[in-house]
Amino acid sequence: MRSREIDANHPSARVIGIDLAAAHVAAARTRTGTSPTITVHHADLFHASMEPASFDLVWSVNTINHLADPVDGVRHLAKLLRRGGRLALGQSSLLPDMYFAWDARLERVTNEAVRKYYRDRYCLEERDLTSVRAIVGILQRADLRDITARTIVIERLAAMDTATESYLRDAIFRDTWGSRLRPYLADDDYAELAQLCDPRHPRYALRRPDFHFLQSFTLVVAEV
Repeated sequence: MRSREIDANHPSARVIGIDLAAAHVAAARTRTGTSPTITVHHADLFHASMEPASFDLVWSVNTINHLADPVDGVRHLAKLLRRGGRLALGQSSLLPDMYFAWDARLERVTNEAVRKYYRDRYCLEERDLTSVRAIVGILQRADLRDITARTIVIERLAAMDTATESYLRDAIFRDTWGSRLRPYLADDDYAELAQLCDPRHPRYALRRPDFHFLQSFTLVVAEV
């Protein structure tokens, strides 16, 4: 989130970051260092001490869909904004990602396994996951105005830079997929997925010369 002073003409600009995950906070603090204009808090947004109508911009990515009541969450964020302030909600993968361009079937069953895992972990029904696709409607129901949306496609080919490979290997292959999917996949499918995700295996996907990755990112912006 940013306060009113964030502007090229205001050197006293301030940025305040809030995250519930300690690991995310630690990573953000590493990047921001000792900057006097950036503060990162380890806190629950709904219980953080922030004055209403004190920000010009609230930026939130891949967060609203995790809330039990997304509309209430948006209204809470909107209260932090001054009149005319903007709320920007980002969401990745509203369109299906492509990881295994050469095997659409394995990609499909893997993505469905992820959905089943999260439904079981959080005791959700399929309809409970629809908020990830409904950002525009959520903003409308929260009575925000001048809503705009734009989707871009992130595309990578082999050979990738180190940062891209690290993201795919750690955030997707290990932390999103990994051993948690074993109960949700047929034995042969899990074995094949494990090989493709293992940097030590000759079939490791990120070393294939035909590796082609697509992921979408949608940004929806509204004013209060």
